[in-house]
Amino acid sequence: MNKTVELLKKSKVFFLATNEGNLPKVRPFGAVAEINGKVYLSTANNKDCFKQIIANPKVQIAAMLDDWKWLRISGTLKSDPAQSSREEMLKQFPLDIYKADDGIFEVLYFTEGTVEIYDEDKVESFEL
Repeated sequence: MNKTVELLKKSKVFFLATNEGNLPKVRPFGAVAEINGKVYLSTANNKDCFKQIIANPKVQIAAMLDDWKWLRISGTLKSDPAQSSREEMLKQFPLDIYKADDGIFEVLYFTEGTVEIYDEDKVESFEL
């Protein structure tokens, strides 16, 4: 499994920061999957979050891990319109409120990004 996906699943809840105008917007997320070796997230196209990502795809994620370790991901998200990707996301992370073909459910993946894992005074960094 992709190390980044493994860490985000381990954290259970992570926080995604987007931008609306000149203000940051942060919200909790939990749905994450690895599809074709890429890190995928999901949301709905009727939410501000999705609209903000489409307008400015640069995002950050922060998550707490165990033993006071935490991680930050800085990168760029891109919407994936493929029905097969939505189906795979729901297979890996079932969400009762969405269906792959409901016209609302969206999946996005990181096209590039950097992961930083902080452990006291040490930082491990790698590219997505």
